Amino acid sequence: MPLYRDFSDDNATILVWKYDESEELDIHELLEPENAEKVKDYHPKKLLEVLMVRKLLKGLKPSSKILYKEREPFLSPHDAEISITHSFPFAAIAISKNKIGIDVEKFNPKILRVIDKFTYENERGFIPEDKADTFYTIIWSVKESMYKIHHSKYWSLKKNYEVKPFELKHLHKISCRVYDEQFSDEFKARVEFFDDYCFTIVEA
Repeated sequence: MPLYRDFSDDNATILVWKYDESEELDIHELLEPENAEKVKDYHPKKLLEVLMVRKLLKGLKPSSKILYKEREPFLSPHDAEISITHSFPFAAIAISKNKIGIDVEKFNPKILRVIDKFTYENERGFIPEDKADTFYTIIWSVKESMYKIHHSKYWSLKKNYEVKPFELKHLHKISCRVYDEQFSDEFKARVEFFDDYCFTIVEA
């Protein structure tokens, strides 16, 4: 299987795969029966992403399944924490002893149209105009990764997830937090670039 990147560390195995048309992805072999109904109307590319994640899992934990509780994936048997992400042609999986969130996003100037949905104006002062799409893609992706660790249907990426100011030359320890009126949890995000994509990792 053509592994594209390995971002594993002491606590987690974090693998990225880039789709290769020569690779056989058998839905009957890879997909859990519990998820058959969930994927029946998926676009073919989205289904490939799902199967790519399962193929990665088979190489790491052959007897495990990915199941869902309210759209949140978990491992069965639940002997480790998991996070998954995909944006064709990439799919990635993280398996850790601790809570972990990963996200992959393609850099796209169109993100500038929606910045009001996930940032406040007073959060934007450190962002250079000529690199705005890069910075906002990173912020979106870090917040998505945090959401996978700490989420609630009552929260929003704008109101409850914060990414502190950072520079592109220091992307391995971006300060960020999840908060509401009762608590605040601080994290450090790690950001990697490849093939015009942004890949973020947040570990609890």
